[in-house]
Amino acid sequence: MWKTFTDCFNCLPVAAIVDEKIFCCHGGLSPDLQSMEQIRRIMRPTDVPDQGLLCDLLWSDPDKDTNGYGENDRGVSFTFGVDIVGKFLTKHDFDLICRAHQVVEDGYEFFAKRQLVTLFSAPNYCGEFDNAGAMMSVDDTLMCSFQILKPADKRGFQKLAKNSKF
Repeated sequence: MWKTFTDCFNCLPVAAIVDEKIFCCHGGLSPDLQSMEQIRRIMRPTDVPDQGLLCDLLWSDPDKDTNGYGENDRGVSFTFGVDIVGKFLTKHDFDLICRAHQVVEDGYEFFAKRQLVTLFSAPNYCGEFDNAGAMMSVDDTLMCSFQILKPADKRGFQKLAKNSKF
C-alpha cells in the first residue's frame, strides 16, 4: 500500500504556471532550465534522478548569500541567488515564483524583493519546529493572499491522540 502511494508521486506534474504569470514548483530553479518546453517534455511517470532538471525543480533552494548557482548543503541539487530569480522571471515574463520544500517559521517567506515565495503548509513540522503553515490564494487579478495555519496546542493534540482510535 505504501509503495502504491509513493509511486503516485512519480506521476504528478513537476511544475505549474498560473495564468501565465506565476511559476510553481516544489524546489526551485535549475541551471539546465532554458525553456518551459523542457518541463513539458519530462516523461511521467519517472523516477527522480540525482542531478539535472527534474532533480533541481524538486530540490534546489534559494539562498541570499549565493550569486548565480552554488553548492547546496543538502548534498543534492543547487542553491540559487537573487540574480537568478530576476533573470528567470524576466526571460519567461513571469511575476512570481512559488515554491515549497523548506520549513519557514511563519508558513510563508518572501525572497528576492517578493519575486519568490516559499510556502510550507505543515504546521509544527515533524513535531519539532513549532512553525506555522500557510496556504496561498490567488484571485482573478493575481493578487496573492495568505492564510496562516497555526500549530496545534501540543497538550490538545496529545489528548486527542490518546482518545482517538487509529
